[in-house]
Amino acid sequence: MNAFEVRGGKKLNGDITPQGAKNEALQIISAVLLTPEEVSITNIPDIVDVNLLIELLGDIGVKVNRISRDTCLFKADDINVDYLHSEAYKKKSGRLRGSVMLAGPMLARFKKAFVPKPGGDKIGRRRLDTHIIGFEKLGARFEFNSEEGIFHLDGSNLRGTYILLDEPSVTGTANIAMAASMAKGTTTIYNAACEPYLQQLCKMLVRMGAKISGIGSNLLVIEGVDYLGGTEHRMLPDMIEVGSFIGLAAMTQGDVTIRNAGIEHLGIIPEKFRQLGIELEFSGDDIHIPARDLYEIQTFLDGSVLTIYDHPWPGFTPDLLSIVLVVATQAKGSVLLHQKMFESRLFFVDKLIDMGAQIILCDPHRAVVIGHGREQKLRGITMSSPDIRAGVALLIAALSAEGKSIIQNIEQIDRGYQHIDQRLMALGADIRRIEMA
Repeated sequence: MNAFEVRGGKKLNGDITPQGAKNEALQIISAVLLTPEEVSITNIPDIVDVNLLIELLGDIGVKVNRISRDTCLFKADDINVDYLHSEAYKKKSGRLRGSVMLAGPMLARFKKAFVPKPGGDKIGRRRLDTHIIGFEKLGARFEFNSEEGIFHLDGSNLRGTYILLDEPSVTGTANIAMAASMAKGTTTIYNAACEPYLQQLCKMLVRMGAKISGIGSNLLVIEGVDYLGGTEHRMLPDMIEVGSFIGLAAMTQGDVTIRNAGIEHLGIIPEKFRQLGIELEFSGDDIHIPARDLYEIQTFLDGSVLTIYDHPWPGFTPDLLSIVLVVATQAKGSVLLHQKMFESRLFFVDKLIDMGAQIILCDPHRAVVIGHGREQKLRGITMSSPDIRAGVALLIAALSAEGKSIIQNIEQIDRGYQHIDQRLMALGADIRRIEMA
């Protein structure tokens, strides 16, 4: 088992470039199944989850030509649909929640799909209801085999329809949109997710020949077509990495420039970090975080304690609440963090408390952080990464802490952040990957 050994207290300085967006990649790469023609994708993040999805596509017959670590050519002209019902596929896809994204394109083009129970993060219930109910409304039939732990989906009679989603699920919207792109008739998806990664998928589908209107809104109208062709696509920079690097710079009192940050696609993210007192300077598509000894959390206009909560796009992404929480521990002032979507995502705060942070966990969804303005530095401890985002939050805490920290279960971090130790060392971090017994 690998772990990170971190000796904190070093001010990080230099330039860093975010990887391609993980959450976009899982949708876009799944969409190559919609066509027998070649699809070229660039700026692919070299991370465990994405590499596993590419491996899965190869297993079911997609021709994969990985020109470089960030560029791939895909051609899905000879697919073994029955492999998706095999024990080997079930075992591998069960490790990756993103494998559910294969269902929409498989239903659209091959009229059947097999979906294992979700894998991935241990951050609470992550329902498939939105996906399955959407497929049902399009005319798909499904049954769940409890012994196999697999949903069997039959899409031989997909037809356009009106769908009102009970939640603006990004992956649910993407999956339904891909299935609807080749269904007969017109599909209207209301309360659709509209975040940049979903917009990217819809734009890619349009280039392939799909007919989609309302891109960027919560009302998508999709006219089904008989055939989709090949295309080229480039991933956006990963907004979660951008937010992580902003927090990292502030916590280590470093001077960091994030190159090619995709500022126009960040939405409210920069404003939330400014509310924590962090100074951000924009230059072109770069973000400069100048070195500061102290940052002070704002209050609301009436002087009450600031509350930051997650909300569907264009609200604040839940994937950055862990980063905001750890950054607030070294700020001056207090903030209430409200994680609405996942009931287990705040359970890593006990490790921050052990490091010396002042945090009150109110319930599974809310935590109050009392920032002590660096009057008491965090101290290094041995801890374990529970999920991707909490793992990076703990890594940021370790980089700012006094002494040595050991972070175990870093396979979780590797699932979402490519070569993070090497990239941080380039900024001056004292971090190394070690083997644990």
